[in-house]
Amino acid sequence: MADEQVAFGSVDDRGHLVTEQINPASVNLDELSSFELVDLFNKEDLRTLEAIANSRESLGKTVELAAEALSKGGRLFYVGAGTSGRLGVLDASECPPTFCTDPEMVQGIIAGGRDALVKSSESLEDRTSDGAAAINQRNISSQDIVVGITAGGTTPYVHGAVLCAQERGAKTAFIACVPESQVAPPGKVDTDIRLIVGPELLTGSTRLKSGTATKMALNIISTGSMVLLGKVYGNQMVDVSVTNAKLRDRAIRIISHIAHISRDNAQSLLELAGNQVKLALAMYLTNLSANSAQDLLNKSSGNLRKSIELYESENI
Repeated sequence: MADEQVAFGSVDDRGHLVTEQINPASVNLDELSSFELVDLFNKEDLRTLEAIANSRESLGKTVELAAEALSKGGRLFYVGAGTSGRLGVLDASECPPTFCTDPEMVQGIIAGGRDALVKSSESLEDRTSDGAAAINQRNISSQDIVVGITAGGTTPYVHGAVLCAQERGAKTAFIACVPESQVAPPGKVDTDIRLIVGPELLTGSTRLKSGTATKMALNIISTGSMVLLGKVYGNQMVDVSVTNAKLRDRAIRIISHIAHISRDNAQSLLELAGNQVKLALAMYLTNLSANSAQDLLNKSSGNLRKSIELYESENI
């Protein structure tokens, strides 16, 4: 991979990009009252819902690809710079407490590394080789999936990362807030997610609608793939990590709700299961010991509903 930045033209020719255009609805932004600002932002943010709805097919396919990769021991990587990178890291960091996943399973990669999370370092996004190096450093392979995120679609760091991931055989997805007619995806991505929210109220500030739509898309990708992996029962997070008082309370309420037992009984069951909500429910719903219930879950790839169905089919 060459060290030069991707040649997207001079710094003066990006005004045609949707993300850089002037929004006619906000040409008098600096003259509005606080309440008028709230109303205008609220109206414009409706575009994010439209963008997600219009990306239904590409988002659904990405969820399937991510779930397939994770089910086979692969990893999901988000790659971005600036706001896009921070959103990826945020979504990845929420997976372990919500779904009790290994921190290595879903990872966020941001140009500039950890320091870039709290300090602006946009200048670090301009080298394709840095993106490729991040992919190589993590030994990404054909088992993994890499999602490149760039609101304007042109970030060299992201293009370098996605292209390198393709060279290493990984599945790739691309998220941008400009149409493909303005910026083509890097290489042959497996899914191309275009979140077209229109020009920002503050011209060029893609942390606004573009950032909101991107976070919505990442919510769908991570949560959707975890649902397909069986880490959810009904709409309850049965793989929640019990690591603080709030999450312990949630775990107890989940067990109480699904098993239809008192809070005290749910707490006792949680303790018997070593603070593992899914195991506690498997024990209660099958009347098996902890070891036997865990064996049943293992046979069902950790899917509680399939575990119960397996138990019932074997005990008819």
